[in-house]
Amino acid sequence: MFFEDYTNTKVLYHIISLIDLKRVLQRGIHFDDKITYQTKYDGFHEIIDNEKPEYIPKWVIRNKSIFASMNYSKNHYFHSHSAVLSIQVNPKKCWVANENYANEFYEPFVLQHIKDFEGCKKYIQNEGKKLLKKYWETSLSFEENLKARKDKTKGYDAEVLILHSIEPKDIEIEYIVSDHKMMTIKEWKNTFCG
Repeated sequence: MFFEDYTNTKVLYHIISLIDLKRVLQRGIHFDDKITYQTKYDGFHEIIDNEKPEYIPKWVIRNKSIFASMNYSKNHYFHSHSAVLSIQVNPKKCWVANENYANEFYEPFVLQHIKDFEGCKKYIQNEGKKLLKKYWETSLSFEENLKARKDKTKGYDAEVLILHSIEPKDIEIEYIVSDHKMMTIKEWKNTFCG
């Protein structure tokens, strides 16, 4: 894996656009404080929340979550012009789910209202509903995951839903990612801050 395990570090990883970095370092991270909250995911989180079974705790609300990862594979592709942050969280206010199911649902959800892609609506009602059911059925509390370690299971792309804000004191910059390289904050400062 890319980082040491959570059992050693006690941190999760959150990726943000460099444009958001100053604000995040000053004000922390909140579920609704990025432009993409209203543009990239409009209606997406809600439809997943609407499929949540009764046995999932009421406080688990995808639409009000900050998303993080427990780790990345060695060959993970990070988007350019972003920062990889390590964040400290309250494990009692986190939930783990298999992001693969949400990701497979995303494109049909976004494209369904575009001419020539209307067939996605049928997919969403049939296969899509099954994906969302699997999303919730294979999810568990963060603390349960630390025992079961589903995040280390092949084919389980663990996303952590954080149901609380992250204070600036609980945020560290791990890497700055550009088109051509990925540098630790120390490497970046040595190169660009002379």
